[in-house]
Amino acid sequence: MKLLVTGGAGFIGSAFVRLILDLREPPAIVNLDKLTYAGNLENLDPIASRSGYRFVRGDICDAPLVDALIQEERPDAMIHFAAESHVDRSILSPSPVIETNLRGTFTLLEAARQNHVPRFVHVSTDEVYGSVPRPLEADENFPLNPSSPYSASKAGSDLLARAYFTTYRVPVIVTRASNNYGPYQFPEKLLPLMISNALEGRPLPVYGDGQQIRDWLYVDDHCRAIHAALEKGREGEIYNIGGSRSLPNIEVIRKILAATGAPETLIRYVEDRPGHDRRYALSSAKIMKETGWAPQVSFEDGLAHTIEWYQRNTGWVARVKSEEYRNYYARNYESRSEHIEPAS
Repeated sequence: MKLLVTGGAGFIGSAFVRLILDLREPPAIVNLDKLTYAGNLENLDPIASRSGYRFVRGDICDAPLVDALIQEERPDAMIHFAAESHVDRSILSPSPVIETNLRGTFTLLEAARQNHVPRFVHVSTDEVYGSVPRPLEADENFPLNPSSPYSASKAGSDLLARAYFTTYRVPVIVTRASNNYGPYQFPEKLLPLMISNALEGRPLPVYGDGQQIRDWLYVDDHCRAIHAALEKGREGEIYNIGGSRSLPNIEVIRKILAATGAPETLIRYVEDRPGHDRRYALSSAKIMKETGWAPQVSFEDGLAHTIEWYQRNTGWVARVKSEEYRNYYARNYESRSEHIEPAS
């Protein structure tokens, strides 16, 4: 089997490439990535010289490139990770998420249709469901209610993928995962931001009261689920992928401080971001029943391994915290007013 992976130099995409190439009978993989700020070829150093692996630098919105690559490689499946994936950045500047997440997905789907690609897995997010009230869990038929430009662009690309299945019979599968974490994650998302700041003794900016609830999924568990959907999922279906471990953000942050030995005085409560969803909650019953997948890594073990990785890879962190990152950090956090710790 040959796989065309988009966004394979990003956090989740690179974890998938590393995981798949470590299988007993690994498929050939072609990795198409634009190498934006969050795409990093260092994430692929462990497998860069493997036989059967090829990297192509390019934009998923470049239709002639995508079409030529599919015709040259004739992949058995496309796994579509490539996306502008950060909510805060989409709020600061919504144009990139619309271009990449909608136009890019359209470009890939159209190329898959024209070239009769046998399988297309579209990787999405639980954020398309918006804030889920207690005690509900979103299953695959839960109404879409995106709150940010990012989640709206992902909901739109999900619907486009489903439409290509219904209208053109493109063999699409859509997966929607909860909050991923693990090694190699760019330090703008909650866990790597808090871990790297704690290790550096920097303030930890906490939105609002910190009581937003997220379900945590170790990245390798997510990648195993995508592989299960690729092999056993039904065309035209959606599969939720959750970690079955929901925690308030502030509780996660305190676990990080305890594990790193950093003081809680580093916590800085700051003005909340606009449209911040209060609670995400997924049901993964469908993918478990149909493929046999289940998460293997507990949050405690996954968090410990992730913190250890960031402690051992300070050079990687320093390199990705480039001038672009520092400018984004200043725009997003340093202009926010601080407030006192919320009453417990």
